[in-house]
Amino acid sequence: MIREILNIILASAENAFLQVSVFVGVVLLLFGYINYKKSGKFVESIEKSKKIQPILGALLGLTPGCGGAIFIMPLFVKGKVSYGTIIATLIATMGDSAFVIISTLPIQYIVVSAISFIVAVITGYIVDYYKVGEKLIKNITKLPNQEIKKINEESDHTVQNMSINYMHIGHEEGDEIDIALHHNAKGHQNINSIGYKITHSGFYIYWGFIFVGFILGVMLLFQIDVNTLGIKNLGKIIGIIGTVISIIMMIMSNKFLQDDTHEEEELKRMSLKETLIHNAQETAFVSTWVYVAYLIYEISIFIIGNGNYASGELILTNIMVSQGLLAVIVGALVGLIPGCGPQVIFVTLFTRGMVPFAALVSNAISQDGDALFPLLAIDKKSSLWATIITTIPALVIGVIIYFVEIKMGLF
Repeated sequence: MIREILNIILASAENAFLQVSVFVGVVLLLFGYINYKKSGKFVESIEKSKKIQPILGALLGLTPGCGGAIFIMPLFVKGKVSYGTIIATLIATMGDSAFVIISTLPIQYIVVSAISFIVAVITGYIVDYYKVGEKLIKNITKLPNQEIKKINEESDHTVQNMSINYMHIGHEEGDEIDIALHHNAKGHQNINSIGYKITHSGFYIYWGFIFVGFILGVMLLFQIDVNTLGIKNLGKIIGIIGTVISIIMMIMSNKFLQDDTHEEEELKRMSLKETLIHNAQETAFVSTWVYVAYLIYEISIFIIGNGNYASGELILTNIMVSQGLLAVIVGALVGLIPGCGPQVIFVTLFTRGMVPFAALVSNAISQDGDALFPLLAIDKKSSLWATIITTIPALVIGVIIYFVEIKMGLF
C-alpha cells in the first residue's frame, strides 16, 4: 500500500512536469515577453475609450495570466474606467489556469475564451446601464492628503531604489492607490531574505530544467519513451527534480493561493530580467498546483478502484456523469475563491477528464484569479460585489451548457 502510494507520488511528479508544467513555462515566457514589450500601453488606451471600455477590458482579461486584469483594478477607483469594465475583465480572465488549458487542450481554450468574452461584454454593459459603479465609488472612503503623505514617507521604498526604471501603471507614486497596493499589502520580497536570494539567482537553473523538460515533453507527444534514451530514466529524473524545484521556488516566493501582485506585474514591465525571474516564480506556482491536481486525480483513482486503475477510472466516469450538474455548481463556487491556486487544480482536473466542459465554463466565468486582490486592498465592498456579480452568469451559462451537452449526447 505504502509502496503504491509512493509510486503515485513520484509518477505524478514526473507526469505533471513533463506533460503540463514545461509547456506552461514556455507559453508563459512567450506571453511574459509580449507583456514586457507593450509596457501597459493597452491600459492607457482603455482609459481613453470610454464607450467600448467593457469590450477592451474583456479583451485584456482574455490575455493568459493575471497581469492585464490586475492593471485594470486601480483605474476604477481613479474614475478612469467604469465598474462594468471591471466586471467584464474579471469574467473574461482565467488567470494562471489559462496556461494549463492552452498547453494541453488549446481548442477547448478557444471555445471557453469565446464564451467568456461574450458573457463578459454583455454583463459589463448591463452593470454600467444600471450604474452600479457610480453607487459604489461614491461610498469609497478617501484618506486625507496629509495622512497619505505621512504613510508614504514612512513606507518601504526598496523597489524604487532598485537599479531599474520603476514606474507605476494605473496610479502615481505616493497616492492612495500606491499606499494600498505597495505599502499596506503584500508586495516585493525583502532583498535581504533567503527567499529573494534563492528566487533571484536560482531562476537560471529552473529555466534550464524547463527547457530540457520541454524537449522531453515534445518527445512524449510523439510517443517516444524518454526513459529509454541514452541516460536511463532521464524522464523520471528531470520530471521529479523539476517538480521538487517548482515546489521550492513557490515556497521561497512565499506564494500559495495568490501568484502575482500589482507591484510584481509592474516590475515585469520594467526589466527583462525581472520578467524572467517572476515568470519562473509564476511557472513554479502553476507547476506545484498542477502536481497537486495530478495527485488528487491519481489517488482518487487508486482509492475508488481499490488499486485497480481501469476500474477506478470507470467508477469515476460514472460518478462524473451522475453528478454533472453538481460539478457545474462546484466550478462556480471554486471560482469564488480569490487567487489562482484552486482554479489551476480545477482546470487540471478537467484536462484529466474529471469534470465536464460545462463546469469548466462555469469556473472560467466565475473565477477572478489574482486580479481581485488589488481591488480587495483598495475597496472591499467593490470586490465583494464583483465576486457576486461574476458568479451569477457563471451559474446560468454553466447550467445552460450542461443541458446542451446532455441533449447533444456529449456528456
